[in-house]
Amino acid sequence: MSTAGFNSQNGTGTGQTYANGPSQNPVALQQLPGVNYGMTHQPPYNPMQTKAPIPPGPGLYPSGPYQPVPPVSAYQPGPPPTSYPAPPGQTLLTRPPMGGLPSHTPPQSASPSPGPRVPPAQATPPPPPVSSSGYYQNPQQPQPMAPAWQYNTAPPMMGPPTSMNAPPRGPVANHVNPAASSTAPLPPPPPSSAAYSSAPPGHVGHGALQPPGPSMPPASAHGYTQQGTVPPPMNPIAPHAYQPSRAPYGPPPTGPPPTMKPTPPPTGPPMASATPPPPKADGSMAGNGPQAPNSYNHVDNKMAGQPQPGPPGRHLGHYPSLPPGYQNTSAPHNATSPMHPAMQAATQPYTQAPQPYQQPPGGPGPAQLSPSLAAMSLQSSTPEALRVVNLLQERNLLPPSPIPAPTPCLPQDLQKINCHPEVFRSTLTSIPQTQSLLNKAKMPLGLLLHPFKDLSQLPVVTSSTIVRCRSCRTYINPFVSFLDQRRWKCNLCYRVNDVPEEFMYNPVSRSYGEPHKRPEVQNATIEFIAPSEYMLRPPQPAVYLFILDVSHNAVETGYLNVFCQSLLENINSLPGDSRTKVGFITFDSTIHFYNLQEGLSQPQMLIVSDIEDIFLPTPDSLLVNLNECKELVQDLLKSLPSLFEKTMETQSALGSALQAAFKLLSPTGGRMTVFQTQLPNLGVGALQSREDPNQRASAKDIQHLSPATDFYKKLALDCSGQQVAVDLFLLSTQYCDLASLGCISRYSAGSIYYYPSYHHQHNPAQVECFQKDLKRYLTRKIGFEAVMRIRCTKGLSIHTFHGNFFVRSTDLLSLPNVNPDAGFAVQMSIEDNLDDMQVVSFQAALLYTSSKGERRIRVHTLCLPVVNSLSDIFAGADVQAITGLLACMAVDRSVTASLSDARDAMTNAAIDSLASYRQSVLTIQQPGLLSPACLRLFPLFILALLKQKAFRTGTSTRLDDRVFAMCQLKYQPLAYSMLMIHPALYRIDDLTDEGALNINERTIPQPRLLQLSVEKLSREAAFLMDAGTVMYLWIGRNCNPNFLTQVLGVPNYAAVPDNLYLLPELDTAESQRTRAFIGWLRDQRPFFPSLQVIRDESQRKISFMQNMIEDRTESALSYYEFLLHVQQQISK
Repeated sequence: MSTAGFNSQNGTGTGQTYANGPSQNPVALQQLPGVNYGMTHQPPYNPMQTKAPIPPGPGLYPSGPYQPVPPVSAYQPGPPPTSYPAPPGQTLLTRPPMGGLPSHTPPQSASPSPGPRVPPAQATPPPPPVSSSGYYQNPQQPQPMAPAWQYNTAPPMMGPPTSMNAPPRGPVANHVNPAASSTAPLPPPPPSSAAYSSAPPGHVGHGALQPPGPSMPPASAHGYTQQGTVPPPMNPIAPHAYQPSRAPYGPPPTGPPPTMKPTPPPTGPPMASATPPPPKADGSMAGNGPQAPNSYNHVDNKMAGQPQPGPPGRHLGHYPSLPPGYQNTSAPHNATSPMHPAMQAATQPYTQAPQPYQQPPGGPGPAQLSPSLAAMSLQSSTPEALRVVNLLQERNLLPPSPIPAPTPCLPQDLQKINCHPEVFRSTLTSIPQTQSLLNKAKMPLGLLLHPFKDLSQLPVVTSSTIVRCRSCRTYINPFVSFLDQRRWKCNLCYRVNDVPEEFMYNPVSRSYGEPHKRPEVQNATIEFIAPSEYMLRPPQPAVYLFILDVSHNAVETGYLNVFCQSLLENINSLPGDSRTKVGFITFDSTIHFYNLQEGLSQPQMLIVSDIEDIFLPTPDSLLVNLNECKELVQDLLKSLPSLFEKTMETQSALGSALQAAFKLLSPTGGRMTVFQTQLPNLGVGALQSREDPNQRASAKDIQHLSPATDFYKKLALDCSGQQVAVDLFLLSTQYCDLASLGCISRYSAGSIYYYPSYHHQHNPAQVECFQKDLKRYLTRKIGFEAVMRIRCTKGLSIHTFHGNFFVRSTDLLSLPNVNPDAGFAVQMSIEDNLDDMQVVSFQAALLYTSSKGERRIRVHTLCLPVVNSLSDIFAGADVQAITGLLACMAVDRSVTASLSDARDAMTNAAIDSLASYRQSVLTIQQPGLLSPACLRLFPLFILALLKQKAFRTGTSTRLDDRVFAMCQLKYQPLAYSMLMIHPALYRIDDLTDEGALNINERTIPQPRLLQLSVEKLSREAAFLMDAGTVMYLWIGRNCNPNFLTQVLGVPNYAAVPDNLYLLPELDTAESQRTRAFIGWLRDQRPFFPSLQVIRDESQRKISFMQNMIEDRTESALSYYEFLLHVQQQISK
């Protein structure tokens, strides 16, 4: 087996040093003998732990045993995964089946010594077999269960390590578990009085972006460019569509629900007389005695009882279609009005979004709070985030406006300068002191980043000295502490460092002796212009290479005209400088190059027909300086569409074209932009159709979510090593195997754009999307030859990354290109107790070359409090961030295990967290499905994920559509992916200026968000659904005639065209309001969502109705039924 991915720094197996990036810390990359870096004091909570099996009743999905993902830090071809092996150093924890005693699988250990977290690439023992059957084949004969997701920790050791080094076959989803690095401990620093940093110095957590060569020279010249102060986002996600987050876990039953009579929820004002159970003071669980580490006793004891008598299948019971006291319940009459956010911040330790639906009086008093919260609360009352909500009784949970991120409970001075949540946010805004406490909470710990986001205000510092910790290489930031004017203590490793002489001068105030007032210490997001130590070669120029499919199929779609026209219009707006280069390659069954050398009267086409052994005909004249050869480039773009308009060539040699492009770009690095319209069917990388249209609606597991070949991943790793990123535009009318083609972008840090059923005449809405997306793509900011590292306070460790990148060393992400629309996520664990810390910090540093040839470092630092009680952890939960991280984890599980496993794991996430809250935080047990207010939307978001295109079953879904939805969940920033998970629904036939925003002299109406249920629709109205990449305007059959004439410009309902995708620009107040609102929604995202106007009887109504998450479908439960299922699992 090849070990190239592990041995080389650039993925090519040559072992060359990584060009133009920080040199690796040699200590950080080698494991010391006898040290197991994956050990923690507490085994982690496995969010993907298989729950009590959902019995195989009618309409339930079979869900086979699930095993954990093997870590992957580089490309490893290998046998196909037949199981989900545990990482080395951890045995397979087998959850006891229903109806039997816990069974223990003896560990299959090759060696008793602890192994590293990243498995060697050579050892490939046969993985244990996986059954594709349900949880058990026979109710009387229980089968052992396999473990669930690793939530919050890198794989630890539990008993003798199992030998699990079989890498998955071919490209696995971008899911990397790098081994944690460690260095020798440092001598303790002198005693200090620094705030929030009483812990002794410890080992270095991660390698650093450390410049090679001599230490930094003494500073002489320094400038400071202040382009603003705090970095709020350029396009603030102001009250905008409802944006949940991503999630992972087991699916609920589908199909006709089995029979069971639920206890009807009490009627009358919800919870009016019941006193919500208060949290326990110590966060411990009642009644189970001492808990073993990571034990599931509180769940297992209830799940492993004797099998229920009765026929198999009668386990779940019947769900009423109209539960009493629920569907027609209005919001509580005495709901209090939301507090102003500033007032909430002053009166509550946890400022959650202002909540319009308050629980009626009678909630818990100060005596029922945990001591830490009771002491913090100024009013001695429960924080809003911990208000107890009975989900089965409170019908109107969805707030009328988008949910803001929760505010960490920090001192005011720290909170003011903390990183903006749109750039950097955590799933838990209060970090548990220990891994065991985190395991008990049953929630994932991770970070979501949008590191290169367009910012309207970004402080930029030019200095020959960039101040960093001498030990862990953390950049100085607002959360360090100054012991005196000459010394500062690092907030990640606690080393005491000297303040350089140059740093004593403040370029903003032009004063000396106040280092704590420097911009680097006043801004949590800042950008440095890097000195020469941060370069291993001169910064590369901006280089753009376009690879165009010109087969008959491509010409038929008409995309070539749109591309050439768009590039002609935007050619002067391409990011770059006087060195910018461009080139073009077209392909069908042969490869066509274009000589654009200065001095030619017209472009020359050079055809290479030997696609098996590709070569560059004139290497020096295929990539040309844009400024010097602009006229030739423009001539080529004007002639390209007509050049191939009569072609009858149907074959596509995409693999060979990519190889040629790689040869052309390798010397410099740059960006490859590939346009493809069909399945590649010739030469290297040729693919065959794997989709069976008859299986699109199958309720069984979906096949072919993983790549058919490793060609595209291997090529992507080669590209990454030479600083080349590949962006893919797929414009197809048929299956193209995006699961295979997408690897070329995923592992080279590129982007994927997908336009199904693209045709210039038959689908004008897609053409409009393509035009707008292409303009943004060509003109947006870009960073070349980038690397990113995320550091965290000692005691915490990062073990899994999500997004488009390649992990070059244990924690260094290689990003040949970085763009402002890319998001990333990481999972974390707590390796050492954080007992003596009040706060912890996280820092993301992105080193890149700007399009103008400057080497820059963008640094984001986030500070969060450390807590020691479960109630505080729950109070700080960020439900959207949790959903977003779980969605990433579920995508990985779908590819490496199975879709049904991912669905099970997502459902289990909701069950586990609410069960933990009920058992460990509440003391008074009462009927109902109880949730803290901050998690009240969690079951709804999980159900939304189960019905999302990426994970749904039983509904006809094209394979490429499903794979693209998975790609989006992995690399879209949270604000955008939440709309794709839980769309926003507004009524827009009665827009008014009441409560409207005034932006750039435009009045933007702000209609309230509605629940995604047909119950909220009315045939007398019109509704807009914002689903992220598409918007639906649904017109009721008896819609207000005024709306039809004033907004749509038609006399009556019958005159509404079937394929309307543009609203006419009418000179009426109604038209201006509607267009302003839709335009404002569109402006908040980097891609262009198309608009589909749908009549009540339109065929496209199906797409609109599939997003009605709260309603029952033939293959999925309604929201109420799902809540009953969750309640039933918790009460087992």
